[in-house]
Amino acid sequence: MGAAARPGPRVSVQSADFDLGAEVAALRAADHGVGAVASFIGTVRDRSDGTGVSAMELEHYPGMTERSIESMIDQALARFDIRAARVVHRIGLLQPGDQIVLVAVTSAHRGQAFQACEFLMDYLKTQAPFWKKESTPEGARWVDARVADDAALARWGIQPAAPGAAE
Repeated sequence: MGAAARPGPRVSVQSADFDLGAEVAALRAADHGVGAVASFIGTVRDRSDGTGVSAMELEHYPGMTERSIESMIDQALARFDIRAARVVHRIGLLQPGDQIVLVAVTSAHRGQAFQACEFLMDYLKTQAPFWKKESTPEGARWVDARVADDAALARWGIQPAAPGAAE
């Protein structure tokens, strides 16, 4: 059972929070070939670049964002020996401590699951069409992709997107 055959969506962009246990259970459901699950959860920090952050607002292009992430899951399936993948990304106004993103990957073995999870997260940080705005004591500011994020993506042979199109 590969990711294409997994029941339910592979990608969700939503304002509602998510439950790691429920997401992993759904990803593994009825697939007894799964020997490993690797997951990553990103959360809102209360500081960024040395400045306090009281909130973060995330925006996206409906439809385009989901298609972009679906395409990257297809690439992960082609690059790694994985069985399924699930990405949940939140939008809207979030507070420090809130969950932003979940990437979960199943495979027969841990190495491929870890690699595919990291690959998908590196993609999301730089290529997926999300925009983040932080609320700070100095006012609101848009968040740009970091050089380290671009370098992480480059090791997979993928060039960063144009400025303004990054998470």
